[in-house]
Order: sequence, then C-alpha cells, then structure tokens
Amino acid sequence: LRRRTGPMTEELRIGYTADIDRSVPQSQRGSQTASAICGFCSTGCSLDIQSSPEGPLALTPNQSYPVNQGMACPKGWEALTPLFAADRATQPMLRNESGSLVPTDWDQALKHFTARFKEIQTRHGPESLAWIGTGQITVEEFAFLGALGKFGMGIRHGDGNTRQCMATSVAAYKQSFGYDAPPYTYADFELSDTLVFFGANPCIAHPIMWQRVLQNPNRPRIIVVDPRHTETAKEATLSLAIQPKTDLCLLLGLANRLIQRRAIDRSFIEAHVDGFDTFSRFVDDYPLDEVADTCGVPAADIESMVDMIAEGQAVSFWWTMGVNQGHQATRTAQGIINLALITGNMGRPGTGANSITGQCNAMGSRLYSNTTNLIGGHDFANPAHRSKVAEILSIPEFSIPDAPSLAYDQILDGIDSGTIKGLWIIATNTAHSWIHQKRAVDVLKKLDCLVVQDMYASTETAQLADIVLPAAGWGEKEGTFINSERRFGVIRKVKRPPGTAMSDFNILRSVAEYWGCGDQFKEWETPEKAFQVIKRLSKGQPSDISGIEDYRMIETFGGIQWPFPEDLLQSYEASGRSESWRQERQERRLFHDGRFHTTSGRAILHYQEPIAPPEPPDDAYPFLLITGRGTSAQWHTNTRTGKSEVLRSLHPENAYAEIHPEDAKRLGLENRSKMVIQSRRGRVEVIAYVVATVRQGHLFMPMHYRETNQLTYPVFDPHSRQPGYKHCAVSVETSPAS
Repeated sequence: LRRRTGPMTEELRIGYTADIDRSVPQSQRGSQTASAICGFCSTGCSLDIQSSPEGPLALTPNQSYPVNQGMACPKGWEALTPLFAADRATQPMLRNESGSLVPTDWDQALKHFTARFKEIQTRHGPESLAWIGTGQITVEEFAFLGALGKFGMGIRHGDGNTRQCMATSVAAYKQSFGYDAPPYTYADFELSDTLVFFGANPCIAHPIMWQRVLQNPNRPRIIVVDPRHTETAKEATLSLAIQPKTDLCLLLGLANRLIQRRAIDRSFIEAHVDGFDTFSRFVDDYPLDEVADTCGVPAADIESMVDMIAEGQAVSFWWTMGVNQGHQATRTAQGIINLALITGNMGRPGTGANSITGQCNAMGSRLYSNTTNLIGGHDFANPAHRSKVAEILSIPEFSIPDAPSLAYDQILDGIDSGTIKGLWIIATNTAHSWIHQKRAVDVLKKLDCLVVQDMYASTETAQLADIVLPAAGWGEKEGTFINSERRFGVIRKVKRPPGTAMSDFNILRSVAEYWGCGDQFKEWETPEKAFQVIKRLSKGQPSDISGIEDYRMIETFGGIQWPFPEDLLQSYEASGRSESWRQERQERRLFHDGRFHTTSGRAILHYQEPIAPPEPPDDAYPFLLITGRGTSAQWHTNTRTGKSEVLRSLHPENAYAEIHPEDAKRLGLENRSKMVIQSRRGRVEVIAYVVATVRQGHLFMPMHYRETNQLTYPVFDPHSRQPGYKHCAVSVETSPAS
C-alpha cells in the first residue's frame, strides 16, 4: 500500500486493512464455521459456512435457525460461487479521454469522484446530485450512505431499487396502519387454516417460505389469485386466473360479499377500524356478477373464495410483486389490508395482511436508507423528528431536509431534463432492470458524471460509468439484514474481497474522508459501532431496537424481530437470560393488542374506484405481456446467479416467452421456435414456450433477461411511485430465423 502512487489518508488505509488483512472476523477466529444470513432474497435464511485460513470451503443450511430450519433454495446452496467470478471488479476504474474504462488506484478514483461531484454541486446547486442504492447492502451501509449523502455531502436526492419491489407495501402500510409495519411472522404460514396469495408465487420466488406452508399441520385451504396458473396455483385449493390488473375490482367485490353475508368481525371493526360505514356503502357498487365479468373468472369461484374466507378461523392474506407493481398498486394492497381488517384477521396467530419482501435487506432500506423516510423510520416533515435525529448524530438541524427525496423515476426524469447532472449508483443494475430500458440507458448517458459501485465491472450499468468503485460482496463483509418478518440477522465475513475491492461500508468511510466530512462520522468506525448509532435512532419508534445489545445477541437469539425496545432487554435480564425466554420471543407479530400507529390508534380503510390500465391491447398490439420471476435458480438481472454453472443449468439460457397453445397454433409457432415480440418501445427475439399456464391473448416473460424491459410500459403508482412492470401491449410474429 505504501508503494502506491499518490497520498493515502489514514482513514483509507484503515479501510484497506479492514477488508484485506482479515479472512474472518475476530469473533470467528480459530473457528471452522461461521453463520451468515443469505444475501439473495428476503426470506433471511441462515447458512453455515465452513472455512479455512485461505477462505470458504463449503456451506450448509443452519439446522437451528428459526427461519429456514435447515433448508436452502438453489440460490442459497450456490451463494459462495458468485464471489469467485472471473469478472469481479478488483480495482477502481476511470473512463479516459478516448472513452475507455482503465484501472487506477483508490486515491485517484476518490479524488476524481469527489472533485467531479463538488464541481457539479457548485455549478448547478444542491438539486444536481443524486444516488440510487439497493436492497442488497447491509443496514449499517444503508444508514451510512443515507447520512453521508444527505447530511455530509449535501446530496438532496437518493432512492433505491427497493422502489421497484416494496414501495407499494410501504405506502399502503403507512396510510392504513400509520407506519410501515408488516405484522406477521413466518410461523403464520404454519398456523393459518386458510392462506390467500395475491400476485405471489412463493413456490418459485420464496421457496423456503413455501416449505413452511407445506409444513402446516392444519391441512389449510390455499387460494391463489394470479393471471398465470403458477407453480403455487397448481397446489391451490382454489385458483382464480383473473385478468391482469383487475385485482382491485375483485377485492372490492370480495369485501362487498363478505359484508352482505355478515361474514365480518363487527366487534373488531368497532374497536379498531375507522371508515367502515363509508367503505361499506362504496363496495355496494361491486356486485358479484359484474366483478366476475370484469375479472374474467366464474362468479361461482369468487363465491367459493368468499366461503373459504368466511369459514376460516385464522386467515392470512399474502402478496408480493403481482400487486406491488401496478398503476393502482397501493390501493390494491390496501384492498387486501381491508379484507384482513373487516374480517378481524389481524394480530392473531395465522392471520394478517402480509406483504412478502423482495430483496435480502429491502426492509433495512425501508427504515434506514434516509430516502423516503428520515433515517430510522422518522418523518422529514416532522420538526420533532428532525431535531431528534440532529441531536443523535450531532449535526445541525438545518442540514436535514424537510421533505423526502425524489423517487427513482423522478430522479431519472431530473437527469433527462438536465436538473440532475451527477449520479452515484450502488449495487444495482439500472441499465438492465429499469422499466422501458432503452429510455433508461439513454438518460444515464446524459449525465456529466456517473459513478457505479459494484461487485462486478461487467454489468450493463457499470459499462456506462465514468468511475467504477469495486465493492466487496456478501460473505466478504459484516453487518445486518432485516428479513420479511422484521427479523435482524447477522452476516459474517468469511473471505477477503479480491484485489483492492472494499466493503461498501469502508468505501463510504473513504468517501467521507475525501469529501472533507470524515469528522462527522468518526463514531461510524465499524459496522457494529454504526449499529449502536442506529439503535439510538430507532428509540421511541415503532421499529425500536434499543434493547438489542450487539451482533452476538442477535446470533444468540436466532435473529431478533423488531420491535425490541429496552424494556424487553430488561425482561430478558430478569429471566436470567434464559433460553426459554429467547425461544418464546423468536416469533412475534404486531397489533395483537389492536393498537395501530395512527393518531387515533385505529387502522384506516383506504379505497378507490378501479382505473383501467393505461396501455390495453389493440389491433396493432393485440397481446398482453406480463412479467415476473422465472425460476428459483434466478435472481433479478442474473448478475450473480449467472456466475454459477449449477444455477445456469436450472433455467433456460436465452430469453423466452410463454404463449398459450391456441395462440401459438394460430401464429404457426412451435414449442421452442423463435418469435419476435414488439411493443411501442422495443422489438426483441425470444424463444417460444408453448404452455397452457398462461391465458389466451397473454404472454409471460421472466424479468431476468435483458430483453424483457426493452418492452415494458413506464407507468407508476401515484402513491408509491413503483413501476408497473406487469402490463403492456405487444404484438407477436414468427421470427425469420425460424
């Protein structure tokens, strides 16, 4: 390090030392096994990693962890493989005058980064810079990025790729419950007698959660509402293959029938719910026959669904991207919440209005990224909250904005209009994953400076960057994730990052020093010390974790669900830190007392008239394209899962679309022949998979292939600003190559 050209600050040298000089954390030295929460989906499985002084050797699922109970999906079993990929980013890179990315050292890269961003900020003002983060980095890294970006660097706007998956659930919960508060615990999968899945395919998207459903001893009735006859739908007691984006109409119709049949919990409503009388009158306009006609399913099937909900003693309602990604997504999610509330299926074992999170730490992003919410689940518009955060972080209150950031789509619009000139992208692949991909790529090319911080220099987004900062991946750093059921889990370092790559945490430490605000973050010396700051920020919030002592306590408990305030710690101390006390509190759900986080302490019913999707099929584009997860072996843009030969063998190599046999026959398409799909935004050639699991007139394409988002239509829910990937009009023709 001392032979490197250019000066190096002590802080940057510490960052290198932390990432290069340790194979495993001090707490794991001398041990052959370290446990870490998986870095793919939001399930939060614990994996035991066997390692030697040279690095990790193998992994097995943790047998005792309450989440996965010794199970892992294909991605979990292959979690180490992406760390050894040949295209890892191993040193910083700068784009030279000829337009090529060339290697450099950290000193030059960080000087260039901070100089370019400061120049833009000076010339164009505080609105001219932004960042886009991810649901893949740790809670501590989120908090550091958000605090550094807004309070240290004065970057006004930041958002994350969690906008693509969970923004709708956040908005729905906040409006209905007064706080972003998923109420459930995974035990509810096993305690329900009726499980209802809207736009969710856990068999593929969250396999370990689905295993928990299969362990349910109650032989539960399973209802699936999804336009496709998915793997989950094949196992259902009742499957409703509704027309895409008619979910809200169905939910209003279900509420109407439940009220008509008096299959509601009047006592719960009167004690804990606001707005029922006006809601009841509103849903009168959604009679069964009309709803059935709109949704394209038999009225008898809807009535059967009402029967099952009415007869259930413990009904749980679940949803994920099929609901969250839509033009009216927030009101659709609240349609599900309303059903749980009016039937009294809330706060009891086996119940709840339960959103399933997407990424491993999307929940951490929701609470601590300092974008939509003021860090720690606070409100930017609340003066008391700004004062509290300023005092805890020892910063002037005027440095805290009084409004949230622009959303992801609004940041891209700002770049397009010339308002935003510099963008810092951390661990996400915008040029592949963003809706209407061609426009996204064209917009990124307009920036004066694009900085990409990633494990790989080969992503579509990194290839557009002016500066590439090489980051450590899962298994090469420490911190915490928060899973779908609000459970904090610890990730551990079992391998050195390659070359001079650093953890995102230490990159942020170094950026702070080069920017000149390092003194502001002296307390943020390590992830675990940052965790202590986060605890203080959480105190008094519904997500209070002030009672969690440290990482060791999280591991001892088998993960800890928020909230865990200091009074729970005191109760634990009074029990003599007994194992039985820990076991009793491994699974905790919210709202068991019927108290919500609104001003009145009551839940609020939100509803709206359904609006037709903005791009219906027509004569020129007669097919409807829907998108989603392809297989349990794929993850998002295949950036990591694509590095595993094992995982690649479990899914088609090339982009494909599912098409109904009658449509294929009419077009002269055979199974696995090539076809061309065209929308108003793009034209792609894919493989045709002729299957009866999609409806006639529909196509399905997995989101993992770059071709998919060349077609998608850019519509956004007005409350959550989440993109509606699930609905656009396309045409189909036989490929000349066929």
